[in-house]
Amino acid sequence: MRMYDIIKKKRDGFELTEEEIRFVVQGYTRGEIPDYQMAAFLMAVYFRGMNERETYDLTIAMLDSGDRLDLSSLSGIKLDKHSSGGVGDKISFVVLPIAASFGIKIAKMSGRGLGHTGGTIDKLESIPGMKTSLDKEQFLKVVEEVGFSIVSQTENLVPADKKIYALRDATATVENLSLIASSIVSKKLAAGADAIVFDVKVGSGAFMKDLDQARKLSSLMLDIVKRNGKRAKAVISNMDQPLGKMVGNALEVLEAIECLKGQGPRDVMELSYTLVKEMLDLAGVKVSFDDIEEKVRSGEPLKRFKKFVEMHGGDPSIVDEPTRLPISRDVVEVRAQREGYVAKIDAERIGIACVLLGGGRSKKEDTIDHSVGVELLKKVSDPVAVNDVLARVYYSKKSDLESALKIVESAYVLSEQAVEPLPIVLEVIE
Repeated sequence: MRMYDIIKKKRDGFELTEEEIRFVVQGYTRGEIPDYQMAAFLMAVYFRGMNERETYDLTIAMLDSGDRLDLSSLSGIKLDKHSSGGVGDKISFVVLPIAASFGIKIAKMSGRGLGHTGGTIDKLESIPGMKTSLDKEQFLKVVEEVGFSIVSQTENLVPADKKIYALRDATATVENLSLIASSIVSKKLAAGADAIVFDVKVGSGAFMKDLDQARKLSSLMLDIVKRNGKRAKAVISNMDQPLGKMVGNALEVLEAIECLKGQGPRDVMELSYTLVKEMLDLAGVKVSFDDIEEKVRSGEPLKRFKKFVEMHGGDPSIVDEPTRLPISRDVVEVRAQREGYVAKIDAERIGIACVLLGGGRSKKEDTIDHSVGVELLKKVSDPVAVNDVLARVYYSKKSDLESALKIVESAYVLSEQAVEPLPIVLEVIE
């Protein structure tokens, strides 16, 4: 069996066998297939696609490339949550501490930035001293004591995805249903949870641009999970504008802390509460939004987040003194040139601007600048007067500031007529 023949077969639109898919995944993981051939294969899949059977086989081949985490030592039901990727998505930092406050356990493994979307691990590492790589015993200890933990994907857990994930990011092959589903679900199955909630983003800032595609991705992931004997739900959420007001690593941690104090933006709070409710429902715990809000007011989720940071070696004082986060003091304001109402904020453009500032990666070897980002002072439906500040851009010496500013300015579209606020939760699929 030759990689050349498999690339050609998929390039020409033919269905791959389980053996061929396994050959590709195993060969690339072992280093027997070079990056340039794997990149060609990914591009062929991107354009030609995979059917459900191929997608399932790809997921299982990736799952079998490494170890599976055994969570049986943890008490109670174990849940997981995953986002398909968006702009300003700091939801895990809000959802997990709240859900854990109701007595469930969440052992979560997350990735780094992909394309124009930020990575959970990159954001966590903006907290001074924060360790995102723990051994299994430490990881499980944090989950047992705090109720949740978030770590980077280990070398031995789905190593195939770790290599393919980085290559997809650098070769513009991210936005493909089969590649997204296999990447997400292989990690979730390997992480050992009993049930999973998927937060599937749709809109200009998501990899899924329309609702039909988001439904297809949701159904694909739920089917794979079901075939593996586990339970899952999918929440489809709106990414036609950035989530919340902060986009950028340290800035998003700052906003998540505000949310855990009950003071976050409406869209972040609503989506967080919805995801918590669906996670708890899978665990057999019935709660209302009022119950969740009361839990946040009690301060327990914030205390859990602080303990989580401390047990990961991070500086817990950032919870009480968020100014200790590494946020740039160099700021440029983007102002409105005319009056009106914000009709649109192109989320993808804001994400690209953050990458140009240094807050994301253009190639897999790039390092992240945690201090930069964009703060959106005006969101869709907000009225705007001439010279009002639409956004603040936080930059550093290495930022491509001129390009970033042009993109942020072009991301805003104003209307003379009043505009309705965008809904955040679009559908829940069981």
